[in-house]
Amino acid sequence: MTHETNNAAALLAEATESRAWPFEEARKILDRYKDKGLDGRTIIFETGYGPSGLPHIGTFGEVARTSMVRHAFHVLTENKVATRLICFSDDMDGLRKIPDNVPNKEMLEPHLGKPLTSIPDPYGTHEGFGQHNNNRLQQFLDAFGFDYEFVSATQTYRSGRFDETLRHMLEVYDKVTGVILPTLGAERRATYSPFLPLCPRTGVVLQVPLTGRDVAAGTISYADPETGDEVTVPVTGGHCKLQWKADWAMRWAALGIDYEMAGKDLIDSVKLSGAICRILGAQPPAGFNYELFLDQNGEKISKSRGNGLTIDEWLRYASRTSLSQFMYQSPRKAKRLYFDVIPRQVDDYQTFLEKYPEQEIKEQLGNPVWHIHKGNPPTADIPISFSMLLNLVSASNSEDAGVLWGFIRGYAPEANAENHPQLEEMVQHAIHYFHDFVAPTRTYRLASDQERKAMADLATRLAEMPQDSAGSDLQTLVFEIGKTHEFENLRDWFKALYEVLLGQSQGPRFGSFVALYGVAATCELISRALAGELVG
Repeated sequence: MTHETNNAAALLAEATESRAWPFEEARKILDRYKDKGLDGRTIIFETGYGPSGLPHIGTFGEVARTSMVRHAFHVLTENKVATRLICFSDDMDGLRKIPDNVPNKEMLEPHLGKPLTSIPDPYGTHEGFGQHNNNRLQQFLDAFGFDYEFVSATQTYRSGRFDETLRHMLEVYDKVTGVILPTLGAERRATYSPFLPLCPRTGVVLQVPLTGRDVAAGTISYADPETGDEVTVPVTGGHCKLQWKADWAMRWAALGIDYEMAGKDLIDSVKLSGAICRILGAQPPAGFNYELFLDQNGEKISKSRGNGLTIDEWLRYASRTSLSQFMYQSPRKAKRLYFDVIPRQVDDYQTFLEKYPEQEIKEQLGNPVWHIHKGNPPTADIPISFSMLLNLVSASNSEDAGVLWGFIRGYAPEANAENHPQLEEMVQHAIHYFHDFVAPTRTYRLASDQERKAMADLATRLAEMPQDSAGSDLQTLVFEIGKTHEFENLRDWFKALYEVLLGQSQGPRFGSFVALYGVAATCELISRALAGELVG
């Protein structure tokens, strides 16, 4: 048996037992076919997107997480089973309200209620608003290298791809309404229909009670809400769309979806759509309900409100891999998705990357970087943490990348922008983050008497240290000074260093910062702080 075969067998054995959540999810798909078998099948994964606003990071998260499950499935099946990932856009939905974060809002007002793809693009770049937002989503997914197929609801309804399932939905109409009606209030029950006709006169998606159904002809009838005239339209060919729970179920059945995850707020909807899917004679997909992302106020992020982070904003301050790191961690726990989470994610990713080569296969399969990089993580080659770079920008009071590289080369002589492009990217990110978030909130304070004596002592002792002292040795010295000056809690000593010298309440290992910034430069910084030059 070859070395490669041994490795493959060991990988499969560990993957089969791995408790990493993508493997747990992939095993749900295997359970789905344990009686039918997988021979000759193509497993179809799906994610959904509502293009009523620009795609936010939550949208990306669903694609990233689903892709991780898809890769885990490939490992468990030894790449012997074909898969597809459909990114489905619900762009035939009627626009219910004008988003807060779009230009030219007055352009959209006359088109409320029309399908998103039938509304002018307020950005002026595409045929319609839905097309613009679809394009933004695809640009981002392409930049990340996702392997996916983009599918538009508008195109799919109009092409006839859904026609057979729509006719079936009409045949089982009473069973479908029997699932939905008990969940509605009395007023809504009186007018509910799973079919939403597109008004031939105005193009608006109508929510109207039906006055007739003809299963043989495949049509529905209703009274025009403005003229009172009776209108009959086919349920096929894009003349109608479905209410979204019925629509979700119809899509699962028509496209043969095997796996789709959804937010925790959709748990009840998943159950209802699953019931309708079974009425249509199909098996609902496997999946799980992830927790929601929250903004800085603890509120759910929303595309239309524009709270939380946009994709472009994250990429201004951090790498794509750090965003994938954020998505991998604890998908069943609610997490704040705001600017202040970024530094931790960048550094956590780097830490996991550094640990990976020394881990056994079992630990590697639980390491986020294995899932982020589809089992082939790159070599860690960034010698400095993001939080350290932020403090370097702060201490040097410079947003000049050339100045920062001067400090970096003193710490890691072999590093330069040419042979460390990821570090160069991180330097630019740190400058942006510092300028936008750290500098405006930075507040220096004067040292107390105890802190002043301790910092003066630290400067004296540092001056006696070699310029190339290791961060660990410098950290030991900082600890000794804190103990010598009888800080009751050494955490207060380090907090004082950060607040007095850097204008913030926390920071990285101070010894490592001194090693990066330089012993002499740190002594000068302490001198300026004790002279009151930083407070102003």
